[in-house]
Formats: sequence, C-alpha cells, structure tokens
Amino acid sequence: MRIYTRSGDKGKTSLIYGERVPKNDLRVEAYGTCDEANSMIGLALSFLDEAAWKGKIEFLEKMHRVQTIIFHAGSELATPKDKEVAWKLRQEHIQELEDQIDEWDAQLEPLKNFILPSGHRASSSLHMARTIVRRAERIAVSLGEELENSLVCPYLNRLSDFLFVAARYVNKNLGGEERPLAADI
Repeated sequence: MRIYTRSGDKGKTSLIYGERVPKNDLRVEAYGTCDEANSMIGLALSFLDEAAWKGKIEFLEKMHRVQTIIFHAGSELATPKDKEVAWKLRQEHIQELEDQIDEWDAQLEPLKNFILPSGHRASSSLHMARTIVRRAERIAVSLGEELENSLVCPYLNRLSDFLFVAARYVNKNLGGEERPLAADI
C-alpha cells in the first residue's frame, strides 16, 4: 500500500465505505481533530521516556488504550450515518475513563483554584491534548443527528476530563508545579 494516492489532490477525501466528501466536511474536521489530539497525546508520552515513577508502566498502558479508542472514535466519525460502524464506542469505554479519573484524582490535592497548564512538559502537552479533544467534541456536536445514537460526544467530553486529571497526575509524580490562576491581573 502506497502512502500517497493523489486522490485527495482536488480537496476531497473518502469516508469509510468510500463516499467522497470535501476535506472541510464536518465529519472530516471531527475525525481529523481526534487524530490531532491523538498525536498530541503521543508527544506528551514521548516526554516521559526519561521519567521514572512507580506506576509509570500502568499509566502508559492506560494512555495507549485511550489512544486506540480515540482512533476508533475517529473511525466512527468517518462512517456515514446510514452505514454500519465496524468498531463502535460503548458505555464501558466511558466508564473506564471515569474509573481512572476517580482513581488518579483521589491521589491528588483537591483544587482550590483554576490552574494554568504548566509543570512538566508531558503535563503541559496533555493539557494541550485536552483542548484539542474539546475542539473535536465541539465539531462532533455540530454533526447533530448524524451522531444521533453515538457515544462519541459523551466519550470526548469525558476524555477531556480524563486528560485534565492525567496532566495533574503526571505533575504530581514528576514534581511538576501546578500554577494557580492569579486572582488579579
């Protein structure tokens, strides 16, 4: 399989099942933004190569699972409404995020203020991934009834919360400083 096909040179791409749409179609924007978030998570994880803490392996395993599920969320977004989704998000995927949020959050200091994305490079990159996921969610919401029976929007919503807590968890384990939002400017 070649990497380039030239089939998108005129501004169109194929959804799953072959339907051709403009590259600025909301579905393409949504799954492309999921891909962008996935890449940012990959960048964040690359900053952990030299880091060491108890639980790092489990953390990476959880993050790699999330990356796989994001990829499949993109696949669901790339599937036209009237077609069967080969790998559909399930409630258990959302529950996994919630369970992990609760587990990590129990180990963190309670928040008293808003915090700025800061601290370890991996943490700041996870915050960036969180904002990209929020954008993917906003685009997916714009698809409206196209995603009528889909769990993509709830998953993306929970994923941004998961990434927020993951960023804090990384800072806690690697000594990154959490900067509170200044009370005045």
